[in-house]
Amino acid sequence: EDFLKARGYAVSSHNNGKSGLKALTKGKYSLVITDVKLPDMSGFEILKAINNKGLNLQVIIITGFGTIKDAVDAIKLGAFDYITKPFSLDELDVIMTKALEMMKLKEENLWLKKELMDHDHPTLLGNSPEMKKVTDLIDRTAQIDSTVLILGENGTGKELAASSIQLKSDLRHKPFIKVNCATLPEHLVESELFGYEKGAFTGATKTKPGMFERADGGTIFLDELGSLPLLVQSKLLRVLQDGTFESLGGTETKKVDVRVIAATNHDLEKDVMDNVFRRDLFYRINVISIHMPPLREKKDDIPMFVNYFSEKYSRQFKRDIVFSSDATSALLDYDFPGNVRELENIVERCIALSDSDIVSVSDLPKCINKKIQKDLTLISLSEVASSAEKNYIIKTLIVTNRNKTRAAEMLGISRKNLWEKMKAYDID
Repeated sequence: EDFLKARGYAVSSHNNGKSGLKALTKGKYSLVITDVKLPDMSGFEILKAINNKGLNLQVIIITGFGTIKDAVDAIKLGAFDYITKPFSLDELDVIMTKALEMMKLKEENLWLKKELMDHDHPTLLGNSPEMKKVTDLIDRTAQIDSTVLILGENGTGKELAASSIQLKSDLRHKPFIKVNCATLPEHLVESELFGYEKGAFTGATKTKPGMFERADGGTIFLDELGSLPLLVQSKLLRVLQDGTFESLGGTETKKVDVRVIAATNHDLEKDVMDNVFRRDLFYRINVISIHMPPLREKKDDIPMFVNYFSEKYSRQFKRDIVFSSDATSALLDYDFPGNVRELENIVERCIALSDSDIVSVSDLPKCINKKIQKDLTLISLSEVASSAEKNYIIKTLIVTNRNKTRAAEMLGISRKNLWEKMKAYDID
């Protein structure tokens, strides 16, 4: 209790389960730390009572007689973690920090689920500074009628960003046509975008309107813009300039009022230099640009994604599976070349194939486990222990306001021993 109060937590302690549960119903708490053995009930009974009352908080269970079965049972009942005695206060502090972060993510996910139910559309996830900049720019962009270019690697959510702009704009009830330019055969791109007249080519037995006509009055999303052939780029430039075009095989000039949102993973400036993308089109379409950051640049969002996709695929596969804190930490150390799409695929695979209710590090793909093994070979066990000891001494000195006598007592060593360790670790 002294340690937690010194760390800035508001703490209420109780020496039996009944008193603790009564306090939980009267106040607002974020976290419960309970021993398995209490005078009047077990820690597991405490956990069940918290679940039955529907209290939104995290639970850490402590025991001196830990078994794998008890740990699994605790997690199944909804405990965040299970810690065995003896343990260091530093270890408890780390687990508490993770637990409180997870509770925050759960609250955010509840809000996101409500948003999804209210609007029935995909939502951009993320609370990192990088994603907050993106969502702020999307909110401002949605209110104006300018052309938008969304840039980013594959799997970063460019299509979700386009959908978000459209749904937040005044055009949300108008047509929204999505076109993946990379999947259209080169000889069909022009006819698909601008339509064709009967007899324009072999097999054209009737007139067919193109994507721009179908999007008239609304929005068209051109994904993989960098894949467009140069001939089609010139027609697109004309549409952007004055809203006019002729369909394939037609002589009549057609006019449309369409907002264009485009996306690409190409370096268009390089494509311009290589003469595979028109310079004038690049300047015309790059009115407002939004860069979708790769997952490796917004790792703070990974736990939220893991939680969100875990719940999504647990419902889909009718299973109740969670990722262990170690598995989530391993994902945080991975760079995700495939970005959010790759992370979602990993979560789906783990939940579909897991033999238990908890996804552990060993359940993760080989590419992640190999990185963990490589990282572990970089430092020795003694170096790990020394680093942990140094960090714990520093934290204890902070808690005691550099009172070396008090710090030595908390650490269970003599003041002289503490001084020697401070000198060895170069702690001022």
